[in-house]
Amino acid sequence: MTLFFEHHIKLDTTIDTITTNRVNNRLDNNINVNTLTALTVLFESLANTDNALSKAQLKQAISKGALWLTRGKHTQRLRRVKRTLQKGDELHFYYNESVLASEVAEAKLISDEVNYSVWYKPFGMLSQGSKWSDHCTIARFVQQFFLSERAVFIVHRLDKAATGLILIAHSKKAAQALSSMFENRTTNGNSLEKYYQIIVHGNHSKNEQPQVITRDVEGKSARSTFRCLAYDKVKHQSRIEVKIDSGRKHQIRVHAASIGLPVVGDRLHGIADENEPLNLQLCAVSLNFICPMTQQKQYFQLPERLRPKL
Repeated sequence: MTLFFEHHIKLDTTIDTITTNRVNNRLDNNINVNTLTALTVLFESLANTDNALSKAQLKQAISKGALWLTRGKHTQRLRRVKRTLQKGDELHFYYNESVLASEVAEAKLISDEVNYSVWYKPFGMLSQGSKWSDHCTIARFVQQFFLSERAVFIVHRLDKAATGLILIAHSKKAAQALSSMFENRTTNGNSLEKYYQIIVHGNHSKNEQPQVITRDVEGKSARSTFRCLAYDKVKHQSRIEVKIDSGRKHQIRVHAASIGLPVVGDRLHGIADENEPLNLQLCAVSLNFICPMTQQKQYFQLPERLRPKL
C-alpha cells in the first residue's frame, strides 16, 4: 500500500525556547529554536507518529520538493535540510511514496539564448510541480542543468503526455515579455507561430488541404490548421502538421477527434485504452517569433529524430 500523508508544524517560542504543538517530548525544552534545522524538527516531529521516516528518507523527499516553509506571508519550497528555523516558522511536509518514486527521461537543450533557453520536453515530464514534488518537472531539470544555477520561469506549457519544444525564461523581465507574447499571440506586431506534428488514426490526405478547424474548445473560440504530411496505408495512420492560432487546453486533440481522426495514444479524447503501446503522438516541433527583448527573428526547430514517426 502506498504511503502518503501531510504533516504540518508551527514553531512557537517562549523566552527563546522551542515549544511546538507537534514536536515530541524527546526534544530538550532548553534547545534554542534558532539552532534547530528543518530536518531535525521534521524528523523529531514524525518520530512518534504512524508516519515516522528515517533521515535518509526525509532528505530524499526534501530534495524532490516535498517540504515547504512558511515565513511571514511567504511560502516556498525548502530543500536545504540544514536551514535553521525562526520563531513563527511553519513547515509543511507532503509525502507521497508513489509520486516521489516517479521517474522521467531527461530533457534536451535545443538552444541557450541567455535570457531564455529552448528545450525538448519528453513524454511524462511536467511543466510545473505540485505540493508533493517537482523532481519530474522541466523547471526543476533546467534549474539543475546549468553549472551556474539560473532563475527559472515557466513561459508556456505542454501537456504531460505531449513532447516537444518549450521555452524557459531566466529573468523576470524575460518571463513577462515572453509570457505576454504567448498569451497575446503578437508582440510589437510580430506574430508568434507554433507548429506541431501529430500521428492520427485514419487518412487525412482525403480531406481538404490545408484543413482549417474552428470548433470551440470548452466554450472558447479556437482555430487550428491541419496539413497532411504523409499517409501509411498499412497502419491506416496519417502524419499531420498542425498550426494553432489559439492556445486552448487540449485544442489539437479535441480538433483531431472532432474530424474523426483521433491522435494515436490519446486516452482522453481519442480511442486509446490501457492496451495502447504508444504514448500520445503529439509533438511541438517549431517556434517562430520576434524576440521581444532583442527584436530579432527567432526560429527554433526540433531535430527530425525527436519527432513522431509513422
